[in-house]
Order: sequence, then structure tokens, then C-alpha cells
Amino acid sequence: MPDRPDICVLSNPRSGTARRNPGAVDRAMAVFGPRAELRSFSGDPADEARRAVQDGFRIVVAAGGDGTVAGVAHALAGTDVALAVLALGTFNYFARGLGMPEDPEAAARAILSGAPHDIAVGTLNGRVFLNNVAIGLYPAILEEREATYARYGRYRILAHIASLRTILRFQRPYRMVLQQDETQHRIRTPMLFVARSAYQLDQFGLEGARAISDDRFVMFLAPQQTRLGFLRLAWKLIRRKVDHGRDVIVSTPREIGVSVPGRRRISVALDGEKLKVRLPLRIEIAEHDLQVILPPDNPAARKA
Repeated sequence: MPDRPDICVLSNPRSGTARRNPGAVDRAMAVFGPRAELRSFSGDPADEARRAVQDGFRIVVAAGGDGTVAGVAHALAGTDVALAVLALGTFNYFARGLGMPEDPEAAARAILSGAPHDIAVGTLNGRVFLNNVAIGLYPAILEEREATYARYGRYRILAHIASLRTILRFQRPYRMVLQQDETQHRIRTPMLFVARSAYQLDQFGLEGARAISDDRFVMFLAPQQTRLGFLRLAWKLIRRKVDHGRDVIVSTPREIGVSVPGRRRISVALDGEKLKVRLPLRIEIAEHDLQVILPPDNPAARKA
């Protein structure tokens, strides 16, 4: 047992996820006991994570959704401090991909008995992401989803309703200059989606897990140009029946560049958070790995 807490738990008590899971962080802290210190924050979780690194913590626990986890990961990548996840979000793709329990007490026990493991993460113009980056229709869906959450609460069914409403208000496709590794071409698409989470791909029956293991991205372009086409695609995603090459155009580059003629900034969805980002976009694998705590029943943890 360390002389002082070696685990820092970062939680935003004002977030929607905290209000939806009252007492979850307290239940986890009871399991952590004297090994952990709870720090509340508001704003960018990366700033608080950097302070935790400077204060000498060995593990930083991101208590929140995928956006909070990505913010903490941004600060920890390339350091010898490990990221752990207390899943309090709507979808929790990253935590579920690690095999981390969603029950807060079970997650705390898994963190205490887990092992650190190095993983490669993606970056968007230098900012770390763990699950996905998207431009076009998907950021508009996130904006509608957050407005719906603010009014009715954070429930997964509402996320699907928000998606449907956004599709019905379908936006015009973007004209982009797309760079994939050494190849450049011009495209017209209503949505570009770049994945780094094999778990999220599997949830929708999409291919690409092997490419992600090989430190590549899986990029999907939507050729649909109509509301009806997107409704059909959404229905196929729900049923895990997407036809690769017909419903979506798939590639597995290591580096991606995106520019949009006539624009200096663009709305981007990054791990569930909507951002305004300066163009051109540069999507690549981070120079330094990120240490994450894996639960003991994860096969990779037993090899660490």
C-alpha cells in the first residue's frame, strides 16, 4: 500500500452523465479506499489530468463518457502514467472495448487488479482520440443529440431519435480534397467517418478490426446523396447488414489529410464531442503510446 494516494479519479459533477448516475463515483471511491483521491473538475479534462501527472499519481481514472476519457488520454499519452476508465457515458465504447465493467464498483475492482498495457491512439491535428473522428452529417447528429439530452435526459434511445431527425433535415454533401497516405483525390460526400475502435466497428457489423490492430485507420465514406439513402444506411447499421463497397466505401490508410475548398474551419465530431477545427485536417497515429489499465480477464492484460 503506497504512503499516499497513487490513483487520481477525475470527475465532472456537473456533467449529464454524473447526474444520470448519482452516487456512481462515490461507490467506486469506496472500493478504491485510501489508494485514490477524488478531484472534481469543469472544463477541459486534459488540464486536470496534466496536474495529476505533475502531482505524481501513477494512475488517472477518467470518470465519465468517451469525450472525458479522450480528454484525459490526450494529457497522458507519452507519459508513464496509466489511464483507467470509470464508464459513466451513454455508449462507453472505449471502456467496453477494454472489457471494463460498467458497474462502478466492479470497474474499481478491475482497475485495482488490472495491469497497464501500451496502445496506439489516433490524433486529429495533434489532439488524441480513441474511437472515431467524423465530419459531415455525424457532427450535426451530435448537435441534435445534445439538444435532445438537455431537454429529456441522456438515454440511448434518444440518441437514435436524434440521428433520425438529423437525417430527415439532410445537409448538402461536402466537396473535399482527401489525402490517403500517398494518394490524393477529390470527393463529394455527406459524411466521412474514421474509426480507431475495433469494438465500435463490431457493434455495427463493420469490418476493419485487423487494420486497427495493424495501427491503421478504417475510413468510411458515404456515397448516399439523398435522405432515403441515409435512412436505408441507418437501418442497415442497426441490423448489422451494411454492404461494404456498396453502402459505404472503405479504406484503411495510416495517414489521412482533409481540406475543404473555401473553408478555414469545419465542425468535427471527436469521440462524441463536437468541435470547430482548423483546416486542413491531419489524422495520424500518435508518436507516443498511451498506457491503459486493462481488467485482469482481458487476455492482453495477462501478457503485460
